Amino acid sequence: MCRHLAYIGPRRPLASLLYEPGHSLEAQSFKPRHQTEVTMNADGWGVGWWNHAVRPEPARYRTATPMWADQALRTPAELVTTSACVAAARAATPPTAVVATGNAPFTAGPWLFSFNGYLVGYAGPSGEALRRSVSSARFQGIEGTADSEVLFALLLDRMDAGATPARAMAGLVTDVVAQGDAKLNLLLSDGHAIAATTCRNSLFSLVDTGLARGGVLLASEPLDDDPAWTLIPDGSLVEASRTTVTVTPLVSPGGPP
Repeated sequence: MCRHLAYIGPRRPLASLLYEPGHSLEAQSFKPRHQTEVTMNADGWGVGWWNHAVRPEPARYRTATPMWADQALRTPAELVTTSACVAAARAATPPTAVVATGNAPFTAGPWLFSFNGYLVGYAGPSGEALRRSVSSARFQGIEGTADSEVLFALLLDRMDAGATPARAMAGLVTDVVAQGDAKLNLLLSDGHAIAATTCRNSLFSLVDTGLARGGVLLASEPLDDDPAWTLIPDGSLVEASRTTVTVTPLVSPGGPP
């Protein structure tokens, strides 16, 4: 389980999302408000951000050190500015190893990906079936043993086949849930748009006000006490641009959960 966020909007210092708000991602790493399975996200963290004037691929920082104990990025984050980022604080699902390669965000080309949830039985046959279904090309990009990387590879496979990010996410969640119990909040961005799902975990949006003035913020939990934060219903597909957030059901009425 994890806490994650994605932002698109005017350029701002990374610290204004990671550290400065009253319930920043750092605060959520040791005292989450909307997390029911664990009380801390102590297994490292990561952040990725874009400078599209330089290149389409994002920069990324990851560590297995708990966010509250990691000082390496705190001062640089006050000076590094960006118009888009994805970040996550991790609580690893046993028996997954606590290593930096298991931490979101994961990257491929212009994309950053984060997974907040778990797959029951991933260490057994269901996980093996998922891993076997990854294409050989995308399997080569998997660095570690986390279920997150396998989900990202499967999502990229669907996009390689022509699916939009949102439709690829919706199809992947539907297929994985049909195979077994899972919590599947997915988050994907190329720095221009964000696609996300809510599947048995919390996600909030903030649009063109407060911390998101001129842009959009999606986060597992509100970063402050602004009443404008909106809880996105469970079982939703979310598509966000710099000015809008569109929420639709993940599946049609009467379909799989």
